[in-house]
Amino acid sequence: MAAQETSVPRVICHRGGSGYAPENTLAAMRKAAELGGKWVEFDAKLTRDNTVIIMHDDAVDRTTNGHGKVAETDWRDIRKLDAGGWFGQAFRGEPVPTLTAIIAELARLGLGANVEIKPCPGRDEETGHIVAAQLMEEWPASLPVPLVSSFSAVSLAAALKVAPRLPRAFLVSRIPADWRERTRELDCVALHTDQKRLTAGVAADIKRAGLALRAYTVNERDRAETLFSWGVDGVFSDFADRLLTI
Repeated sequence: MAAQETSVPRVICHRGGSGYAPENTLAAMRKAAELGGKWVEFDAKLTRDNTVIIMHDDAVDRTTNGHGKVAETDWRDIRKLDAGGWFGQAFRGEPVPTLTAIIAELARLGLGANVEIKPCPGRDEETGHIVAAQLMEEWPASLPVPLVSSFSAVSLAAALKVAPRLPRAFLVSRIPADWRERTRELDCVALHTDQKRLTAGVAADIKRAGLALRAYTVNERDRAETLFSWGVDGVFSDFADRLLTI
């Protein structure tokens, strides 16, 4: 029997309040709370020396003033980077956060979270293991149990092994024909998919199978309303404030 989800809201702030602040930073988490969000989503991956940091890309180039691959860089070097200046002058000097720092900030803000395990190439198993183990050790009892998701079946399997009590969601860009088998093998409670490729019929099938269904990335109110009418349980949004009143 899969671990059970705690109460996940219909609108989840994608990489924090990333429409208004640099994604996956403490500033973005604060912005999500300011907008009225109750849950955030963020990406967790490993540095070369196995520190869990919050970053989407395999390289630091797009969202910092640095260069190079995360998997080839130690935390002592990544911690010196500016992860906010690319977004705007007001955020210059914003650091790349560790998972530990994000957890502490979420506890202060009272925000729940969907933690996406985002392994660098070839590091699927160790990333799933380390992220899940750290969540089990550091996640505060004051917050709802986090939902763990990943595009990597290997990462989710590693998370299941080390932290079976954490609910899991399988992430896909396109719903595979064998989604029933894959979610069953990983003991998932939810399926998360690209909203652009989702149809009402497929949504109905997933819901009939007893899975929660969420869609990314939804920034327009009309689209969110359509998805909710199909039975979609939740959406990930860069501009959650547009959707929170639905």
